[in-house]
Amino acid sequence: MSEALSSNAVIYAILSLNSEIALQKEYLDSPDLTLEDKDNEADILDDLEQAFMEFVDLYKSYTRKDHDLPTINELLNSEL
Repeated sequence: MSEALSSNAVIYAILSLNSEIALQKEYLDSPDLTLEDKDNEADILDDLEQAFMEFVDLYKSYTRKDHDLPTINELLNSEL
């Protein structure tokens, strides 16, 4: 990827991943999943959480440059 992501794109990615992580955790709690499916779904959750953390790290670098952006806590705790 040669182009830098905009802060808005990173914000949308973070919020989307945060929602997907919550849904994945809820799905993993489903009693209908087999053990094999739970293992596969847990791997997906790990990947989602890794991507989330990478975008959070990127966003933190944006907030150091642009002090008008909300902090990561403000972003995640805001009502949309």
